[in-house]
Amino acid sequence: MREPGAPLWGMTPEQAATLSAVVDTIVPADEYPSGTEAGVLDYLEGRFDLREHYAAGLDAVEAEARERYGGQFPVLPYERREALLRDVEAGETRTPWPFDATVFVSTVVGHVMEGFYGDPGNGGNRDAVSWRMIGFEVSE
Repeated sequence: MREPGAPLWGMTPEQAATLSAVVDTIVPADEYPSGTEAGVLDYLEGRFDLREHYAAGLDAVEAEARERYGGQFPVLPYERREALLRDVEAGETRTPWPFDATVFVSTVVGHVMEGFYGDPGNGGNRDAVSWRMIGFEVSE
């Protein structure tokens, strides 16, 4: 399992930490593993053709966090991370974005859902955790 903040796909350590925090904000741990614990980052790495787009969007998320809360996105409390992503998804940004912020957030949410709920053979959904969560019978 990849450690949160570990270098990913040529991203800076800050971008990797922000991506890990975004993934775990979208799919937080409860009685089941978080998105990163379930292998979503591995899924993303296996299909990552949007590296530059993701890197620019993650930098913009960081700028929003600093503008709104004076801190880095990964160290913000969950509630603030969630509120920030919801606001950005609604188009409520306070800093310049290199592209449509709402499209970025919806794209990331879609990719995270693919990685969390998809076939484990595609790199995410480690040990079919999300399938077990929803009661899907997993044949070994």
